[in-house]
Amino acid sequence: MDRAGRRSWLCVTCGNEYPPAPTPPDECLICVDDRQYVPAAGQQWRPLRLDEERSVAIRDLEPGLRELTVDPRVGIGQRTFLVESAGGLVVWEPPGFVGSALVERLRAAGPIAAIASSHPHLVGASVALSHLLGRVPVYVHELDRRWVTRPDDVVVHWRADREIAPGIRLVRCGGHFPGSCVLQIGTAAEGRGALLSGDTVMVNPDRATVSFMRSYPNLIPLSPRLVRQIVAALDTVAYDRIYGAFGNIIDSAARAAVHASAARYLGWLTDEIRDPDDPGPA
Repeated sequence: MDRAGRRSWLCVTCGNEYPPAPTPPDECLICVDDRQYVPAAGQQWRPLRLDEERSVAIRDLEPGLRELTVDPRVGIGQRTFLVESAGGLVVWEPPGFVGSALVERLRAAGPIAAIASSHPHLVGASVALSHLLGRVPVYVHELDRRWVTRPDDVVVHWRADREIAPGIRLVRCGGHFPGSCVLQIGTAAEGRGALLSGDTVMVNPDRATVSFMRSYPNLIPLSPRLVRQIVAALDTVAYDRIYGAFGNIIDSAARAAVHASAARYLGWLTDEIRDPDDPGPA
């Protein structure tokens, strides 16, 4: 809510917030793009409210890393992670929700150093949450500047890979969006390193492979160039574990899984891999 008493607006479909205004926008910038969608019932909005009631749970995943969930889910329903560092907590991919249950839990968890997301689909109510937590920086890659749905001076646009708290680094991979990134935690996975990948790199339900897409709901693939770019970017940092955005984890040997998955993806895309029952051209 701003000084005039106007509330921010939230897109019900994607869970991204828009600036305070008497009425919501005509359309959601995120949902009309070909990577997302407007539901058959049309564009829907709701005001962002501190007194909204949802349950909030936090569970430990490993030392220094916790998962926060909101029930009922909001928007796309991404997992929110809390990453501990000597400089405070990093909130990774917050929900489109700022109810008191969430704000109180985050304040109790310790000082918040930063808020960040892998790409514009999973930003949620980052700016409103920043204001409630003391105006902490919200990191958005420079190449995704035009997708910021609530511009504000707490938004920090970055370009080169950046350490946003001790031992916690944003690594730009591109692909899904030009500025799509992962969060690398150097001390995680018993010191072998871990990635919080959003869906820059999608951990598959088999928990042994990953995939890459321009649009997951609309099934638009990425080009070979962009898949190779993602793999090359990940090869610049240490990691052995990947936490995906929607519940799946590759617990170990994640780098080998990324390389094998990329080779499989490129093989199918270029027709170098074929189904054994495919007779080929007539």
